[in-house]
Amino acid sequence: MSSTALQSAKADYDALVARGITLDLTRGKPSAAQLDLAAPMLSMPGPDYRAADGSDARNYGNLRGLPELRAIFSGALDVPVEQLVAFNNSSLELMYDTLAQAMLSALPGARRRWADEPRVAFLAPVPGYDRHYTACEHLGIELVPVPLTDDGPDMDTVEQLVAGDPSIKGIWCVPKYSNPTGTVYSDETVRRLASMPTAAPDFRIMWDNAYAVHHLTETPAEIADVLALATEAGHPDRPFVFGSSSKITLAGSGVAFLGGSAANVDWWVARLVARNIGPDKLNHLRHARFLRDADGLAEHMRRHREIVAPKFAVVRQVLAEHFADTPGVTWTDPAGGYFVTLTVPDGLASEVVRLAKAAGIALTPAGATYPYGKDPRDAVIRLAPTFPVLAEVEQAMAGVAVCLRLALASAGLATR
Repeated sequence: MSSTALQSAKADYDALVARGITLDLTRGKPSAAQLDLAAPMLSMPGPDYRAADGSDARNYGNLRGLPELRAIFSGALDVPVEQLVAFNNSSLELMYDTLAQAMLSALPGARRRWADEPRVAFLAPVPGYDRHYTACEHLGIELVPVPLTDDGPDMDTVEQLVAGDPSIKGIWCVPKYSNPTGTVYSDETVRRLASMPTAAPDFRIMWDNAYAVHHLTETPAEIADVLALATEAGHPDRPFVFGSSSKITLAGSGVAFLGGSAANVDWWVARLVARNIGPDKLNHLRHARFLRDADGLAEHMRRHREIVAPKFAVVRQVLAEHFADTPGVTWTDPAGGYFVTLTVPDGLASEVVRLAKAAGIALTPAGATYPYGKDPRDAVIRLAPTFPVLAEVEQAMAGVAVCLRLALASAGLATR
């Protein structure tokens, strides 16, 4: 890298800092415009508080949630209605609760509680979702990274690990439009996950289908039905399926879903009885009336796509304009979900994030997409373009480009 190029990059960066901007690409939150799409829900359900079965949604009871709402999401999550629970707002809460309950009470097929095991470990495809890691760390569950390929987890590595180690009790999976890469699991990957031999009889797939309907194109990605494949393979209790309406309707007032085999769901509901006497069924009712059916859900998500897709297009455009032929710089082009993964030459991710912060652009910390916050290559940056308005995404990405150019120049690496 010439001294002239470095001086130019520094001058551009100094100009960026002097602008005094404050922009945020850290979290995958829906924008205000997306939340406005669900504004009619704020006046629902109105005086008619009776569910489809005539029950009073204002009262206690119905731990599994309203059937009419479960029916709307059953197809998207590939879980039969009778094996799907609709609960309160957070799917993360359901995932954490499932892990915590497995620590305290033996899962179907388990020899004992996880709390009584000398070691409990989970496989974590990387890069992945930091809140999955946080849940495990909080409960003392060790995280074992495995590579995430274009087809999903590196199954040769996964199969080798789970076949020989009974302390490996599960794997985290975001199977469609994975956080943060946008990866869509291949049918073969899902089949292998569902059917592979495991040393742990109580091995669980934590199937976080958070972006099941969050498409960025007119051709939605399809994934194989993990619950059906696991049942066919003789492992019906292996998957726990999770989903949420939080990025569909109102992020702070959505509905989370848990599904699985009848045995898994019965086990989870039996644990629930000790601490809850029913979810927010008025919220269930307003969701059911607002979305109406599976077609209504699809139409609502089309409107989301109209808002979100242009933001992802800006990310692609800026990165391509500045780094199309830059060695070591690549980025994902997801067909859905909420994130773009930017990969930079080894050792530079933290520096790009630091430069951006100093210039007023908040990025997810480098390493956040790896267990314990440690990216061994320091090469991955997660970009979250959904929350800012389009003009702010344009400004933020232009600033990210300046920061990356300076990091490359300072390291003596050339751009195109």
